[in-house]
Parts: sequence; C-alpha cells; structure tokens
Amino acid sequence: MEDSGSVNPKKRRQPAGRKSRQSGRTTSIRVSLEKVLGISTASSSSLTSDPKSGLIAYPAGCVIVLLHPKKNKQSHIINTSRKPFSALAFSHDGKHLVTGESGHMPCVRVWEVDGGQVAEVQSHKYGVSCVAFSTNSCYIVSVGYQHDMTVSVWDWRKGEIIASNKVSSRVSSVSFSQDNSYFVTAGNRHVKFWYLDASKERRVNSTVPLIGRSGLLGDHKNSVFSGVACGRGLVASSTYSITSSGLLCLFNSSRHLEAWVNLKTSAASCLAVTEDFIFCGCADGVIRVFSPSNLQYITTLHHPHRLGVDLTQSVQHSLGARYPDTMAVTFDPAARHLTSVYNDHSVYVWDVNDVKSAWKLYSALYHSSCVWCVEVYPELSDVSQACLPPSSFLTCSSDNTIRLWHTDPPTGHGNLYSNDLQRILYVGENTQAEGEKGGEAAGADGKAGVRVLSISPDGQHLAAGDRCGNLRIFGLEFLDQLVKIEAHDSEVLCLEFSPTSTGMNLLASASRDRLIHIFNLEKNYSLQQTLNDHSASITAVKFSGESPEVRMISCGADKSLYFQSAEQTVEGPWFSRSHHVVEKTTLYDMDLDSSRTHVSVACQDRNVR
Repeated sequence: MEDSGSVNPKKRRQPAGRKSRQSGRTTSIRVSLEKVLGISTASSSSLTSDPKSGLIAYPAGCVIVLLHPKKNKQSHIINTSRKPFSALAFSHDGKHLVTGESGHMPCVRVWEVDGGQVAEVQSHKYGVSCVAFSTNSCYIVSVGYQHDMTVSVWDWRKGEIIASNKVSSRVSSVSFSQDNSYFVTAGNRHVKFWYLDASKERRVNSTVPLIGRSGLLGDHKNSVFSGVACGRGLVASSTYSITSSGLLCLFNSSRHLEAWVNLKTSAASCLAVTEDFIFCGCADGVIRVFSPSNLQYITTLHHPHRLGVDLTQSVQHSLGARYPDTMAVTFDPAARHLTSVYNDHSVYVWDVNDVKSAWKLYSALYHSSCVWCVEVYPELSDVSQACLPPSSFLTCSSDNTIRLWHTDPPTGHGNLYSNDLQRILYVGENTQAEGEKGGEAAGADGKAGVRVLSISPDGQHLAAGDRCGNLRIFGLEFLDQLVKIEAHDSEVLCLEFSPTSTGMNLLASASRDRLIHIFNLEKNYSLQQTLNDHSASITAVKFSGESPEVRMISCGADKSLYFQSAEQTVEGPWFSRSHHVVEKTTLYDMDLDSSRTHVSVACQDRNVR
C-alpha cells in the first residue's frame, strides 16, 4: 500500500520515522492493516478452512481475512484491483488460496497463503459465484454469476483454461470428487456432474467443451439446491446436497437421488461433509449433524447468541428467543473445528472433537448492515474523568445498533461473545429482537439505522442521529439514553459539539431537511436556535474560533459554504450569517486544520479546496 506516484528521487530515500527538516513532523512510510471488524460472507462458497494450518479464510469487501481462531490473530490478503471478493477456497495442501471477485470483468486469482498473487485468469464477465481446487491441487474450477453462465476448468500453473461450458441456472455451490475425476455444481433446479477425464481426452491444444450430466432429481426437480459436497473416505462415491426448503439429499454413483431426509427447519442454506459427519446449516441458528453412510441423525449443535443479545449478561435463556440463520459452514478435519457464519454477520468456531458436546472456541459479532460512522473516544487531560478505556471507539450502522469496540481490551473487560466488541446499544422502537436483522426494522420510508455519532469534548456524552431525523443523547458512563429529540424531518447527516476552546456548550445537528438546529447542553439540550440558510442537504458543520469570537461553518449539496458569527445574548449564544461562499460543485465534507484557521472541503469534482 505504498504510494506509487511520481516522487522526486532525492526526497524518496528518507528512512521511516526520520523527521524531515521542512515539516518538523515524523513521516511514516507505510500504513499496514492490523485488523478487520466485519465479514461479507454470503454463503459457503465464500468461507473456507485450511486443514493443515487451521486458518479460516473469509472475505471482508476487498480484503481476505485469514483468521487463526486459537490465537485470535488475523493476517490479510488485499485485492489491488479494488473489486470485492465473492468466493474463495484453500488448496488441499494448504499452500494456496483461490479467489473469485464480483464486478465487471472479474478475475480468478491464486495467492500464496503467506505471500502474494501467483496466477490469475479472466474468463467471466460479471462476477464469480464459486471456486474450488481439485483434490490434487492441479486444477481450479470457477463458476460465473447467473448472467455470466459459464463453468471453466483452469490449469492454474500454466495459466490456461482447459475446458469450459455454459450453465443456464444460478449456481450456488461446487465440490470436487475425492479422485479428481469429476466435480458437481448445484443451484436453482440444478445438480450437475462434470467429468474432467472425458473432457481431457478430447483435448488437443485448445479449450474443449466440458462434459456434464444432470443429476436425476425425480420429484425434486423444482428444488433450489443451496449446497453440495462430494463424499470422503468410505462414501467417496456419494454426493450430498441440501435444498433451501430443508431436505438433505444423497446422490449415488450413478447420479440418482437415492435418499433424502427432512431437516425439520423452515430453511437450509449450507452443508459441510467429512468422513464421519454431515453438518447442515439451517434457519434460526440450527446446525444439524448426520451420518454420511446412512443419513442417520446424530445431534444438533448449540445455538449461537440470540438476536438482541446483551453482552454484559453472562447467561441468556429466554422463551421465544430468536437466533440468526446459519448462512455458511466449513470444516477443518485435522483440528476438528467447524466454522459457522450467521446472517447477522457473526462468526463462530466450534470444537467438535466430541460432536455431542461441542463447545465454542471462538466467536465475533459484527455489524450486519452498512456502517455509517466511526468515533474514537477522546484522550482527556484528566484520565480519572474518562468513561471509557483509552483507544475505545464507537460505530453506528443501518442495523439499528451502536457498538462500542476496544481492539486491545483491558483484562477483565471481556465478554462471552467477542474479544473486541464491548457493548451493543439497540436504537429505536423495535430494539432488541429486530436490532440485528440488518435493516429490516426500517421506518415508514424504508430507512433504518443510526447515521451519525459525535462525542462531547469532556467524554461524557454521545450524540447519535438516525435516518428518521431523531437525535438521541447517551451517557457514556452507563451507555443509557438521557434525551431523545425528534429534531428533523429527514435523516441527520452531521452532528458537532462545540470545542472547549469556544467557551460554549453547544451541539449542532444538520440534516437532509436543510435545517441546522443548535442545542444548549447547559439547559438539558433545549433548542437554542434553528438556521435555515441552506437550500439543500447539509453535509458538514464545524465550530471554530475562541471565546468571544466564535464561528460556525456549514457546507452542503447547494454548493454553498455559510459562515455564522456568534453573539452573546441574555438567552445564550446567537448565530447570524457573516459570509457566504458559492462553489461550482457539491460539497461532500469539511474539516478544520489543527490551528482551526483554515477550512478544507471535499468536492464532487474530485478536488479538495
């Protein structure tokens, strides 16, 4: 991630950490990614585990996270093409990882697990839905998105596609047989067996059509098959698939759907097959375990956390509790660890050495929807006044939650569910149970969630503005709601407390409704003044100056910057317009420099002014 721009070679050789004479500031050469708090796995095709090292890999946007669950350590692979990863799989020797990405003209890439990219091929148009290594790690199969309609087999060391064909269904899963002779794809009304040996015989020096035979589905020909896995060990000739309606199906060596079992769930989405077990991921946090030889039911694993969990409570068993749906599972046969990802973007690693008394080895709970804002807790001059440990930070999201994180928590500050996450605040009327459903608990206009946060300079209060226009004030000592104000008619876009240097105790909130409200902290956040100069959404508000010469600056989508000057009146401070600047482009964001004498504005035309 070094800057590759044109740099004067005489200036370039400065060692890391050496102070430059011109600036007097320390310059650091490199920013490195330390940790990712989040996951974008949508199905088992984007979750994989390495049987050799115990590493678990999953995508988080344009980054692959390689998690070591026992050590709670992460390493990362970053996609320089800036396309989000959509599918991934480890090779069977654990040395390589294959990834597919989404977006226009996506690549399938092979990475060394502890190094960089070693190969890539571009054979799809719109996105890659699943990838897999052959059991001998020589070949890679990749399946495109539904509109792409291609299945390709690739000799990745030579960098050439050896066989390819069209597929008309949406494919959600792919699995290689143990002897490498075929692989199976599954999807909407589709289970198909593709034969490599037959395809290779017809090959001279070019890509040949891949030979495929449909599974014989009988009465289940209209089912949606959400996962597929070829058998291992004694049942290597069998193939197992799961339907979204909740059936576990067994195909024999002649592609016949020979047997099925009802999983007794409203929906099923994923499966992982080992020599001894089939793990089936179902709705409501259920993972059922069956025997591969005869589909005999063995056990059901523990539920994860319930929706709306309170991290400060140790035990939570309540009647009628709802749990997140299981979306993806992967199994590491060496350590006998099962990793499961749920639809509220939480990750669990279960130790299933004794499958009937499996226990949780690792878990992490992340935001289940778009993250809008990050606020770092300020460093206070009097540490005894701080409500939160140093280097804590808060985030808010469309999932109707505010989360308090600490990447290096002090001892005794942990909880049952996460090392990094300290608290979850559920915001809004439909709090607890709906809190983690990822934006389903929306308002009348379909908008949900908390849009913006701001922490008061004394570190005591947190202000949060939501997408319906409400403003809430929380006390940071106990994270309890102190005040709720129905402030705006539309989503709150920015919140700003006046700095201590201004000598004022004010909070400004601005919204898509074109209004700025100023609240007085000394009068329990009563409304001090409303400003209506802007004619479009307001994107940023800042206070500057020192008492008695205090200013407020605002900018917005009306291409305007307004400067307001404060006067002290009997009722308190009163702002009036002193200056107005109009630009030729929308103003997206604004900040003051450290001396608070200059304003920098980020503009729609890609300039900073």
